[in-house]
Parts: sequence; C-alpha cells; structure tokens
Amino acid sequence: MAIITADYPQARDFYHRILGLPIVSEVWRAERSSWKLNLALPDGCQLELFSFPAPPARVSRPEACGLRHLALRASNLVQVRQALIQQGVPCEDIRLDEITDRQFFFCQGPDELPIEFYAD
Repeated sequence: MAIITADYPQARDFYHRILGLPIVSEVWRAERSSWKLNLALPDGCQLELFSFPAPPARVSRPEACGLRHLALRASNLVQVRQALIQQGVPCEDIRLDEITDRQFFFCQGPDELPIEFYAD
C-alpha cells in the first residue's frame, strides 16, 4: 500500500510513533523533492509513505472512487482506541459489524484518510 501525504513530518509521526509501525527504510529523493518511507506491517507487508510538493487534496466525501480507507487488525480495540485518543487522534465509537459479528472503529489519519481498526 502506498499513501501520499501533504504533511510528511505529521504523517511520519502518526504512522511510526503513534501507530508504532517500524521504519524499514527512509529515503530523500532530491530529484522529486520527495521523501519515501517504508514501514513494516505486522503481517510482513509494508506501507509506503510518500511526500510530494503540493499534492492535490484527497476526495473523501461523498464516497469517491479510489481508496476508501486503510484497515488494520487489532487484538484489543478498546486499548488501541484509548491509546489513539490519548495521542489526540479523533476516534469514532466502537461498533459491531452485523455481517461478521466483529467490532471495529474508525479514526482519522493524516490527510483526512479514514483508518479502520478491526477486531481480529
């Protein structure tokens, strides 16, 4: 997965410090005036974070084509939600998915990207 951010320091802080994703590599690409940060996800996949000068704003509402949200598994939703709230991250209430009978909640990440935490 790749995410383009308008505020690289804020997004780097959110995904690395607040969500706790380990940094695999971080490269400044001078020819593009762009950072590329690779973060490790718990399942072995990676999240790529890019910065570009003046990227267009993300179309989020109403439901637009493209990436709707980023979904991450969590073993303790209450604990994850509370930790995010303590860091000043706005979070919705925990809800129940009536189809899977699992709990989930959304928070808002950098660049207004919705992030879902889904009980594993």
